[in-house]
Amino acid sequence: MSFSMTRRGLLASGLLAPLATPLIARAQGTAWPNKQLRIICAFPAGGITDAFARAYGEFLSQKSGQTVVVENRPGAGGGIAAQALKTAPDDGHTLMITISTTLFGNRVMFKSLAYDPDKDFSLLALLPTGSLPLVAAKATGASNIAQFVEYARKNRVSFGSYAAGSMAHIVCNALNQQFNLDMTVVNYRGEAPMWQDVLTGNSQIALGSFTAAKAVLDSNTGTAIAIPSTRRMKALPDTPTFAEQGLDNPVFRLLSWVGFLGQSSMPQPLVETVSALMLEAAQTERIRKLNETFGIEDPVLGHADFKKIYDSQGPIWIENVRKLGLTPA
Repeated sequence: MSFSMTRRGLLASGLLAPLATPLIARAQGTAWPNKQLRIICAFPAGGITDAFARAYGEFLSQKSGQTVVVENRPGAGGGIAAQALKTAPDDGHTLMITISTTLFGNRVMFKSLAYDPDKDFSLLALLPTGSLPLVAAKATGASNIAQFVEYARKNRVSFGSYAAGSMAHIVCNALNQQFNLDMTVVNYRGEAPMWQDVLTGNSQIALGSFTAAKAVLDSNTGTAIAIPSTRRMKALPDTPTFAEQGLDNPVFRLLSWVGFLGQSSMPQPLVETVSALMLEAAQTERIRKLNETFGIEDPVLGHADFKKIYDSQGPIWIENVRKLGLTPA
């Protein structure tokens, strides 16, 4: 599925001023962008990754005067999109937006990859996707980790995860190990069916995005019992972090994010230009409202800070996906 934003269409809708000045970057003597830009989105339309692709794509179109096409290429944990970026024309006009699984978890979940996460891409900008609350079904009677652990010792527990190898899957495994529990992880294809099972009582606990969890929280069907972050969420001020409840495993402090990437051959001046554009886009009203909708409080990070997160948290992701004991596909 693709989505095209043309200059004529933006002018007609009032989103682009008629006299907008195209952004020009000089990389190896070539003006950029000088033709249509393509953003390969590693996940289907409708989710947060797709929403960011379209919002940031619109901004790039406004700034450059060029058409921006968002092309959804889901599958293989972002692996199909990653391969598409790797083999795209080497001209700096193709970007990709994906999640950490594509760069970290896929190394463990697949016998071989058609791309090298460390060598084939340039890191452009990291977009935090907000803290992922751990929500226990109301029937468990739990309002914190200790109470839920007590419940889980006495009852069979189904733990909802939105994907194999996801942060939800890792958190379930970490809790099982720390408290010697035997919770059964159920890996769904996305959050919608996962939260539906919490609503209907088929699942006793799940971890996922604040926006998707709101139906459970607003209906009083479930209670947020912990936040995997270094601080509490403004949207859930009464819910303590895992750390506040004595859980110091670094898994419970991992940052959830989506990232914009380019090809590894992208010149450094162009990396810096695109990174700066992403930071500028994050300040626009549309993207600020998008962040509010998803309960996102952390700032967008440029290429240098993205690299720091990649280097510091990547090994934690990889190690903990290995602990899941998944059979590589």
